[in-house]
Amino acid sequence: MNYEIVIGLEVHLQLNTKSKVFCGCSTDFGSAPNTQTCPVCLGFPGSLPVLSKKALELGAKVAIALNCRIAKKIRFDRKNYFYPDLPKNYQISQFDQPLSQHGSIAIVSGETEKKIRIRRVHLEEDTGKLFHQNDCSLIDFNRSGIPLLEIVSEPDINSPEEAYLYLTALKSILEYLDVSDCNMEEGSLRCDANISLRKKGGKELGVKTEIKNMNSFKGVKSALEYEGRRQADLLESGERIIQETRLYDAEKGVTKPMRSKEEAHDYRYFPEPDLAPFDFEENFLKAIAKDMPELPKPKKNRFIKDYKLSNYDAAIMASDKSIADYFEKCAALYDNPKIIANWLMGDVSAYMKDNNILIKDLNLEPGQLSGMLKMIDSGVITGKVAKALLIETIQTGRAPEKLVKEKGLEQISDVNLLEAAISQAISENPNPVEDFKGGKDNAIMFLMGKIMQKTKGRANPNKVNEMLREKLKGAK
Repeated sequence: MNYEIVIGLEVHLQLNTKSKVFCGCSTDFGSAPNTQTCPVCLGFPGSLPVLSKKALELGAKVAIALNCRIAKKIRFDRKNYFYPDLPKNYQISQFDQPLSQHGSIAIVSGETEKKIRIRRVHLEEDTGKLFHQNDCSLIDFNRSGIPLLEIVSEPDINSPEEAYLYLTALKSILEYLDVSDCNMEEGSLRCDANISLRKKGGKELGVKTEIKNMNSFKGVKSALEYEGRRQADLLESGERIIQETRLYDAEKGVTKPMRSKEEAHDYRYFPEPDLAPFDFEENFLKAIAKDMPELPKPKKNRFIKDYKLSNYDAAIMASDKSIADYFEKCAALYDNPKIIANWLMGDVSAYMKDNNILIKDLNLEPGQLSGMLKMIDSGVITGKVAKALLIETIQTGRAPEKLVKEKGLEQISDVNLLEAAISQAISENPNPVEDFKGGKDNAIMFLMGKIMQKTKGRANPNKVNEMLREKLKGAK
């Protein structure tokens, strides 16, 4: 409680290109190990890199979306270090003349908006991948040379929750841009976190540690929570923080020492001699800016204006591009956007979460959901029936209108059938009846529930409410 957490995040993003950043090898995921390599990405002597124009375009697109200033001249540098998955013993990256700098991204917590500054967005090549077995380590160089965008924040993040919100907001923007699949499980989106503590009210940053090996946004949040507590305990006991890189053990929920933390001078950066500096043509950047899609924040504001959604509902609908697109397709078929949003945030979202699928994998066409909502409005089915119908439509892919006819799920409005169910509910539940007669109006909801059970959710709720009240009123 005596300390303030200071966090900076480094996000590494594999870009959606068909070939690697400095050679023509494929970037397809899942191929047999070491089948997508050549002398350039393996670092053979005499091989020369050639920059991918597509990678540069996608990198500039991200920089523009993050409000960064794109440099007029950029240069690539050699970042020198030895590791088995780095075939050249150096990485082609960018140091003092990166693609872009000085951007920002807004995060929202409740009603509060906070701006997190972006220090830089630069382009580099990915490394290979190590696989550790019982008695040996294996290397797959298929990933070596895949275009990697590094997005580095300033240390403006002051809690693990803010870190989670930052990553969520960033991923949403990246998905809208369609520059990467952002799949953390496949390694196309990775995050390292730098964290330190300082006395509350102080300005001087404390000694930082870097945390690696986090494979989900929740994992980043949990790792930062643990590391914050660990550092606070050390400082309170009079011990010092060691500047080091630590690995996060998700099973145990702890961070462990990996190696001492490197500084920039440890990498002996120097200009990449095989790549000349690049000057951007003005038309190149103008064409990219012109091709920018509508991003989450402008889309949220449009949803509020055009569809009269609340700020909360619009933010949820706009946060995921696939959901936003699905919502708009439904809104073109059904004229109550609020109801659509309620179903997407409620039953549809719950089904996707329970089955661990995304909306693009959901076997539910916008026309099917819209058709079901129209049946509720017209009184053909009840809301309770619709909830079960939704699941059956998803699982079978069949039109909800056909399922309703085949299974006889139409709403019951027949007075005689409703009268029988109401009379039976009253006779079987004398206590709630007496409660209602005694002035407890809420007791009627219990009786309504019993009637809906007897009619398997098909009774017209408005008609039941009207008839039930009339009958109880006459019995007083």
